[in-house]
Formats: sequence, C-alpha cells, structure tokens
Amino acid sequence: MRLGIRKTFRILAPGNSLRKRVAYSLAIARLILVPVIFLAVYYLFEMRWIVDRIVNLDAPAAKLAQGASIEILEARRAERNYLLLHDPVYRAANRDSLARSRQILTQIQDLEPQESAEAQKALEALGVYEQRFGAAESAMGQAGQGDADRIQAVVRAYEKDLNNLLREAKSKRREQLIVELRNRVGSFDTQISETVQEGNPALGKVTADLQTSSQEVLRLLSELETRNWKRVESDHREARRLMRSAEWALSIVSAITLLFSVWVSFILPRQVVKPLISLREAVDHAAKGDGAIDLEIEGRGEVADLALSVRNLIVQLRQNA
Repeated sequence: MRLGIRKTFRILAPGNSLRKRVAYSLAIARLILVPVIFLAVYYLFEMRWIVDRIVNLDAPAAKLAQGASIEILEARRAERNYLLLHDPVYRAANRDSLARSRQILTQIQDLEPQESAEAQKALEALGVYEQRFGAAESAMGQAGQGDADRIQAVVRAYEKDLNNLLREAKSKRREQLIVELRNRVGSFDTQISETVQEGNPALGKVTADLQTSSQEVLRLLSELETRNWKRVESDHREARRLMRSAEWALSIVSAITLLFSVWVSFILPRQVVKPLISLREAVDHAAKGDGAIDLEIEGRGEVADLALSVRNLIVQLRQNA
C-alpha cells in the first residue's frame, strides 16, 4: 500500500432524517397551494352571488317597475278616452291596465322584500286613483255637450301623437321612451283639463285629482325603478372590484408559491447531493490507496449513517491490511 498524505473529508448532513426533510418540504409546498385554491373558490362564490343578485333580483325588479309605469300610462290614456267619449271599451282597458299594475307591484314585493314598503305605498296610491276615477264616473252625467267636438279633436291628436311615438320606439332606448310617454301624458292632461273645465267645472276638478293621484303612482314607481337600477350599478362595481382583488391576490400568492418551489428545488438537492459527493470522493481516495483518510461527520440522518458505515469499513480494511 502506498503511503501518502493523510486527507480529511468533511461530511455535512444538516438536519434530521432526509425522509422527514423531503416530507416537510412537500407538505409546506402543498400548504402554500391551499390559499390559492381557497381564494379562487372564495372569489368564485362571491362573483356568483353578485351575478345571481343582478340577474334574478335587481334587474328584474327594475324592469317590473318600468312595466308598471307603462301600464299606468296606458290606464291614463284609457281613462281620458272613457271620460271624453263614454265608450265602455276604454273603461275595460283602464281596469285591465290597473289590474296588471297591481299584479306587477305584488311581484316586486315578492321579489324584493326590502322594497315591500314602497310597493305598498304605490298600491295605496293606485287605490286612491281608482276611488277618484269612480268619482269622475259619477260626474260624467253632468258634462256639457257644447265642447264635445273640441274634446274629441284633442283626443284624436293625442292618439295620433302616441301612435307616432310607438312607431319610433324601436329606435329609442326603453328609458327614453318612458320619459317621452310621460311628457306626452302631462301635455295631454293640461289640454284636457282646460277643455273640460270650460264645459263642466265639477268634472274638471275630478280630472285634476285623477292627474294628481296618477302622478303620485308614477313617482313611486319611478323611485322603485331608480333604486333597483342603482343597485344593479352598485353590484356591477362590486363585481369589478372583486375581479381586481382576485387578480392581485391570486397573482401574489402564486408568485410566493413559485419562489418557494424554486427555493426548495435548489436547497433540498444541495443538502442531499453535496454530502454524497464528499463521501464518494473519500471512497475513491481510499480505493486508490493514496493515503489515510479521515471522515468528519456532522449531522444526523440517512446520509450521516451512511458516512459512518463507510468510515467503519475503511477503518476495518486498514486494520486487516
């Protein structure tokens, strides 16, 4: 056996068992993935709740309020025609429109419990309108006939104006159409009131009361519609905010997870491979017979046990030689 320089090899195996270190590293990596999954599920359910509220509550309630306003306007139109032309067809049309308005307000109460009080106020105002319409029917027998031609001319002009507006409805937004309908009704109310009051002051007073009560119903319905559309806008802003929060939160957590996985991929193999390389060099040196070797073993675990076994083997071979 050749004599050589005695060489010392340091076997550093920090930590405990290699199996435990690998298990701990994998467990931490999986735990870091938990927030990613949790955040994704949380934001998904939040978005679903907001979208469901917009689609199934706020937007339908706003459209129902719009529909009720249109029905009230149709009832006003039928009311005017009935009071001026005494045609029972218009009385039936008025009743049908009021019945549909009541049904819509009941649907709003069922759909949006928080709007139940306002919907109930609209129903009460609708009842006042019906009472005043009954009073107008009683006063119809007192109407003079001298201004019948002028009244009919006003009604025909009003119907012609409404027909022209409805023909143009396809090119206009629903909100704009409702505003223009209300303006037409207001103008017609003024003309009819002036004409009726000239021929029959009693019926003119009832007509003014009808206009006041119907305007109150329209005001309440407009408030209902406005509040629901505002809730739709608020929910839309909340959805956009959640989307931004989700993007930031998931990006940050994903970046942290990526950095940790990269760190583990560098640190763990280094702790495992470096002591094995030192041990291989020591064995190669001993096999060549280039001199005595010393193994300084630090740490515990499988690698340290392997280095200790190799050192004992080398000592045993040296003693046998």
